[in-house]
Amino acid sequence: MTKKVFVVGSTGRVATELIKDLVKADIDVKAGARHPERVVKNEHVEAVKIDLHDSVENIAKLMQGMDAVYFVAGSRGRDLLQTDAMGAVKVMQAAEKDGIKRFIMLSSLYALEPEKWEEVLSIIPSSETRDEFTNYNIAKFFADTYLVSNTNLDYTILQPSNLSEEAGTGRISINDQRKSSSNPIADVAQTLADILNYDNTIHQVILMSSGDEPIDEALASI
Repeated sequence: MTKKVFVVGSTGRVATELIKDLVKADIDVKAGARHPERVVKNEHVEAVKIDLHDSVENIAKLMQGMDAVYFVAGSRGRDLLQTDAMGAVKVMQAAEKDGIKRFIMLSSLYALEPEKWEEVLSIIPSSETRDEFTNYNIAKFFADTYLVSNTNLDYTILQPSNLSEEAGTGRISINDQRKSSSNPIADVAQTLADILNYDNTIHQVILMSSGDEPIDEALASI
C-alpha cells in the first residue's frame, strides 16, 4: 500500500526538494502551506492551506489518514513563536490526536545543546546576527524538547549545519564532531526522505553535515 505523508511548510527550499524525493519513492504527499498555490505541482501531491496560528483541532483535520508527518516549516525569523515554536507543538499534538506515530522534524545544529551555540555562531552566514541566530535556536530548542519529552511520537530530529545552494553529493556525515560548515539543500532533503525507511532512526536526534558516506549507509549505521 502506498504510504501517505503530510509535509508542513511545503514551499520552503528544503520542503520543495523533499516532496520531489518522496514522490520518487512512490509516496503520496499532502503538502500543507500558507500559500498552497506555490507548492510543487505533481499528480501525487495534494496542496492544502495550513495556518499554524490555527487550532490543534483544525490542523488535525488536515492530517487525518496520514502515515507520517514532516515538520519543515520555518518563518525565517518573522514569526518564531507562533510558527517555529508553538506551531510545531500544535502539529505534534494534532498528529497524536490523529493517531499518527511517525514524526520527522527538521531542526538546526545543536538546537538541544545551548552550550554549543557559540561554536555554531562561527560558521553561520555573516548576514545573520547573533540575536537572530539565538532567537531561532531558542524556538527550535523549545520545539525539539517538547517533541522528545512531551509526546509519545516515533520522532526523528534532523539537525543539519548551515544550508547551502550547492549541488547535492548524496554523501553525508552523521554525528561527526568535525562537521563541515554546510549542507547542500538537496542532501538534507534526501536524508529527510530516506529517514522514513529506517526504523533505527526512531527516537534519535541526528546531527548532519556534508561528508563521504552515502546517505543510506549513514542512516543504516545509526
